[in-house]
Amino acid sequence: MLTLVIWWINALMEAALLCRALPGRFLSQFPVFFGYILFVLSTSILRKCVMRWMSVYSVVYWSTEFLALILGSYVVFEVYRLALRTYPGTAKMARNVLLFLFALALARAINVFLSDPYILQYATGIQIERALRTFQAIAILSLITLLLSYSIPLGRNLHGILKGYSLFVGARVLCLEFVGETGKGFWFYAYSASYIAALGIWLVYLWSPVPISEQPSSARLVRDYNLIAAKTHQRLLQARLYLRRVAGS
Repeated sequence: MLTLVIWWINALMEAALLCRALPGRFLSQFPVFFGYILFVLSTSILRKCVMRWMSVYSVVYWSTEFLALILGSYVVFEVYRLALRTYPGTAKMARNVLLFLFALALARAINVFLSDPYILQYATGIQIERALRTFQAIAILSLITLLLSYSIPLGRNLHGILKGYSLFVGARVLCLEFVGETGKGFWFYAYSASYIAALGIWLVYLWSPVPISEQPSSARLVRDYNLIAAKTHQRLLQARLYLRRVAGS
């Protein structure tokens, strides 16, 4: 009964959030985020339709859950892009680091998925989700550290997306450490309720659009990026010269 109540609360809050996207003109600003919400709502309805066939439900659940995790990772990329829009050099460097971390997390998840002979069992799905949620948590923590270190301001709407998704991912990582492979104990319901809390934050912060005021670039951030780029370029030149000497000797 409680599971059904949670499902209806999620569906209604997701629908309300999507309804606010059009009058608030949020789709053009946050296309990945609202695409993620639409995907989660659609897949939850699909899962409900096939729930009576358990063998089909297992395949549908974990395949759609995996796709939702991938799309959720792109939400993190979108927040990075918008938060660092006035710092193109730093944004490019952060994007490359994120892609590398994401590739590592995805490779680890696929390795677990393929090496397990019981590929569709519940424990395997938890292992995959834990790997990708950990990547998302590291990426979000890195972004928050960067924003706080250089006092980079966020608009109210973007701040709400980051705040809600940070709570959602952090709670999921914690719950996945304790949730059982079977049964519906406290951590299972805490795992489900974390999404409700995130939806509540998103509804509050995204109920009405707030224009993003362009802020001047942080001189310290630009200086630090230029310093890192210069040192990297210098090391590449040194490595190139060393290789030439080795090849000529």
